Amino acid sequence: MERPAWAPRSIDISVPSVSRIYDYYLGGSHNFEVDREAARKAMTYLPGLPKIMQANRAFMRRAVRFAVGAGIEQFLDIGSGIPTFGNVHEVAQAAHPGAQVVYVDHDPVAVAHSQAVLVGNEKADVVAADLRKPQEILSSPQVERLVDLNRPVALLLVAILHFVEDADDPYGTVAQLREALAPGSLLILTHASYEGIPLPPERAESAVDVYKDIRNPLIMRSRDEIARFFEGYDMVEPGLVPMPHWRPDSAPEDEDPYAFAGFAGVGITA
Repeated sequence: MERPAWAPRSIDISVPSVSRIYDYYLGGSHNFEVDREAARKAMTYLPGLPKIMQANRAFMRRAVRFAVGAGIEQFLDIGSGIPTFGNVHEVAQAAHPGAQVVYVDHDPVAVAHSQAVLVGNEKADVVAADLRKPQEILSSPQVERLVDLNRPVALLLVAILHFVEDADDPYGTVAQLREALAPGSLLILTHASYEGIPLPPERAESAVDVYKDIRNPLIMRSRDEIARFFEGYDMVEPGLVPMPHWRPDSAPEDEDPYAFAGFAGVGITA
């Protein structure tokens, strides 16, 4: 397989990547045939996967605009993925030019492309780090330069926690991040769930098995389990809901049925 110029030499392009599969679902071009093959296999069981990812991105943009409207000027996006149109810094800085954004991802392709996109943008940067090591993120030079933890921050955990297994203590990780944030900070979160998927559970489970096969298990949690991530936060209306129902720009009934798979919410620290 020929390595394209944009692919860092350090990555194994014969192994599928969750962030590159996500890029494929969103119509991006920074993915390999091995990623597309895994995505197409998952879509044979769950054909609405691209619609789910699009709903994730649409919620993220609405939540970022909400955060700016609430006076927040700092954004920490963990599990940010490969840049596509309508990134956090684009949405936030369009609403408030002084907004400062730090992206975090452990995929070298995502980091490399974020660095390329952010050239010349002094108010945005990217950290190569893993959500499961929150202290490394918080103490990184990029966060120390752009994020004042003594002031409110919008923490984005969009479509990332369902890739963290219970054995890696995702609840403890989110709690550590919350404890580092100033009062008035926001948690912006989405998470996959079997609830809301317009298919029999066994079909959805077959799609989940594809992620297990590529050694990136997809952990489907219930609404109650997802709500636990918001411990220590007060939920912003309308609470933890299917993505199209969170402060929609258009009528939710016009959305594709797959867009309602999974949950989204925003919480604020007291």
